[in-house]
Amino acid sequence: MIAGQPFYLQASDVETAMKRLEPEPIRGASVEVGKRWYPVMQVGAAVTGQDRRDFTSADVARALTQLGLTCRTAPPAAS
Repeated sequence: MIAGQPFYLQASDVETAMKRLEPEPIRGASVEVGKRWYPVMQVGAAVTGQDRRDFTSADVARALTQLGLTCRTAPPAAS
């Protein structure tokens, strides 16, 4: 469930959707898809087709975690 809507996704569906997209700059919650990190809101919009204003990053992170993907709540620390 993302924004109260049921979506039937597998991790492979997420990987396929994101394979063609460049990651946007990460400013908050992020998810590792393949070997790349993406903002969860970018992934949510790409896999659901919904506007980013229709869901929260917590909704998307919860759904992606349930698919077995690794999420983190903050951007990586600058080195």
